[in-house]
Amino acid sequence: MTQPFAKPWYRILYVQVLFAVAIGVFVGALWPDLGKSLKPLGDGFIKLVKVLIAPIIFCTVVHGIASIGDLKRLGRVGIKTIVYFEVVSTLALLIGLLVVNWLQPGRGIAYDPTQVDARSALVVANQAKDLGPVDFFLNIIPKTFLDAFVTGDLLQVLLLSVLTAFGLIALKERGKPILNGLERVAETFFAIMAIIVQVAPIGAFGAMAFTVGAFGLAVLGDLLFLMVAFYLTTAVFIFVVLGLILRLCGLSLVQYLLVIREEIFLVLGTSSSETALPGMMKKLQLMGCSPGTVGLVIPTGYSFNLDGTNIYLTMAIVFLAQATGTTLGCLEQMGILFLAMLTSKGASGVTGAGFITLAATLQAVPSIPLESLALLLGIDRFMSEGRALTNLIGNGVATLVISFWEGENPHTEPDLLQPEGF
Repeated sequence: MTQPFAKPWYRILYVQVLFAVAIGVFVGALWPDLGKSLKPLGDGFIKLVKVLIAPIIFCTVVHGIASIGDLKRLGRVGIKTIVYFEVVSTLALLIGLLVVNWLQPGRGIAYDPTQVDARSALVVANQAKDLGPVDFFLNIIPKTFLDAFVTGDLLQVLLLSVLTAFGLIALKERGKPILNGLERVAETFFAIMAIIVQVAPIGAFGAMAFTVGAFGLAVLGDLLFLMVAFYLTTAVFIFVVLGLILRLCGLSLVQYLLVIREEIFLVLGTSSSETALPGMMKKLQLMGCSPGTVGLVIPTGYSFNLDGTNIYLTMAIVFLAQATGTTLGCLEQMGILFLAMLTSKGASGVTGAGFITLAATLQAVPSIPLESLALLLGIDRFMSEGRALTNLIGNGVATLVISFWEGENPHTEPDLLQPEGF
């Protein structure tokens, strides 16, 4: 039988975050200047969380992989993970392409990029020029061991974690004291994170007040159709595609979403899926996924399984083509799909990665004016919530699926639904 709530509803973290978001919208809409001045609250909270992400991932991945001790099983899990990522990510790209062609949200806008100040958009485009595939793979290798932790690049941290885990496996019994020590260190970082997330409502309030104050609700007017189409597409992807995938594994999408509801509202308030990463890793282990599976799938997914970003990419590019009167044939759109499969993995660890990845992809489509990016610049913050939420939910589903394939019997039972916060 489900136990009664352990604390009043107003002390539940996700409820506090939800109220903070609502108050932030109210303040930003009525007092824009005040809302813009509250930006440091959101930035400060995100920086606090990011300080702990790299060491938490390192300790968790090293302990999880080294505890497995079976390199054959590790290789099997890695192959399954990459195959799953590629199939589901491609499906997300394809769904975005089909929906934007069906609804045509950019039709009738008649946008002339030569008549607007597109300097901000071109700055983003120049920032995206270095996101080629060769640079991406070379960037996985840090300059020094500690450099990965300084920059916070998740792929670099993941690479060092895997190498360290292999080293501990090679040491066998001599590596066990280090392994036990890393487990205690990880517990310490999670305890620190539990303290930091208590101020999540303040961070969410500041971030939302700044967004509405800086860009205003009026910016949503002309582009509201695109936003509604994007959010409907992500909802269909989550509840139909991901829901069906979980059902095939004998799991419930609704129960899974209830278990991670604190992380969902945290992402909603901060527009960053990284803020929920430590909480997701802890929740997935509570759901029965082994530390090794969680440590390998989740960090990798943050670079290779960006379902929300993929949906946004194809929808945004075709939208800009429609808005500028650019005709894209079937073959051109399929080329964009395959191009996005590469570029969606090229902006890992970059702030505003979704928009920067869009700029990188658009540069390879010369028929669409690069200056048209300015059309989406104002609403990108509002779109980022959908991207981050879908990325978060998709990576959790991927972990549960890989765990199911490995016979770990993950579950989303009602006893996990108690609102204990982080």
